[in-house]
Amino acid sequence: MRALLVEDSPDVAQHVAQALTQAGFVVDRSGDGEDAWFRGDTEDYDVAILDLGLPRLDGLTVLKRWRGAGRLFPVLILSARGDWIEKVEGIEAGADDYLAKPFEMGELVARLKGLVRRAAGRGSSLARFGPLLLDTARMAASVNGTPVRLSPLEYRLLNYLAHHCGRPVSAGEIADHLYGLTGQADVNAVEALVTRLRRKIGAGVIETRRGCGYLLAEASCCCASCGCGCCWAPP
Repeated sequence: MRALLVEDSPDVAQHVAQALTQAGFVVDRSGDGEDAWFRGDTEDYDVAILDLGLPRLDGLTVLKRWRGAGRLFPVLILSARGDWIEKVEGIEAGADDYLAKPFEMGELVARLKGLVRRAAGRGSSLARFGPLLLDTARMAASVNGTPVRLSPLEYRLLNYLAHHCGRPVSAGEIADHLYGLTGQADVNAVEALVTRLRRKIGAGVIETRRGCGYLLAEASCCCASCGCGCCWAPP
């Protein structure tokens, strides 16, 4: 999952970015409101962490502009201001959650994962696709009950495909969400990654739609035809 972290404190941003990376997110960082507004308006993010007290443009204005432009990715407001009026203003502006500083990093990560899950219509951290079981809480996968060892990139790819179950995802889109703005978005690397992943989970789980991209096979995910999200339920 690709996250936009908007925080003007370098120390806080560094610690949050490190925790999110360890939790399987690809993190793009922004330190002021103008830059954050532009990135959120032009890039494709799965979730954003938005501080309110930003230079150049305050966080609430950034959020209102995103929502006004139809940018609907989940947003968690992060602020040192814990006043309930601030919380109400944030929610009314379009925020999906609010966490006041200081905070526990584990709670932040859990809340973000929950926002991403709910945005995709998923009611559980467990997802079954034929022989494959994906556990996003533990960042783990198994095939027919046997654990599969995945690299961080392999897990992120599988998680992103599961997040978009039923929709072909292009190699370019996958590259953006695997590497972010600072990485090397290489389509050939994505193709090689899919090949390695198929060797581990089975060739039939990830389907290739020529000219469209990759998706979890319809035979493995009933959500592919109706979008019901029922694959995201405890087995």
